[in-house]
Amino acid sequence: MTDKDLVPHLLRTLLSLQSEGKTVTLETLTTALAVRRTDVRRVITALHREGYLDALRMRLTFRGLALGAAFAAAPLRPLRIPSLRAVKAA
Repeated sequence: MTDKDLVPHLLRTLLSLQSEGKTVTLETLTTALAVRRTDVRRVITALHREGYLDALRMRLTFRGLALGAAFAAAPLRPLRIPSLRAVKAA
């Protein structure tokens, strides 16, 4: 999993939680995405630097809302590729 894979899922989750009026924390996101805390923190920092997220308030900016809405309507790649042991041959 790379940051490129995590960003759409994070934006979609933030949009969903923010539109429901829920308080978003780092723990909320790590639990919702089932991803390591350090990975979520790194992506939050990058999104904050690029102007998509206000990391102090954990709220999407207008640019982040637009991008999150675009990802909400699109199918996303899975965060993890299933292991070969989990895949059964036909």
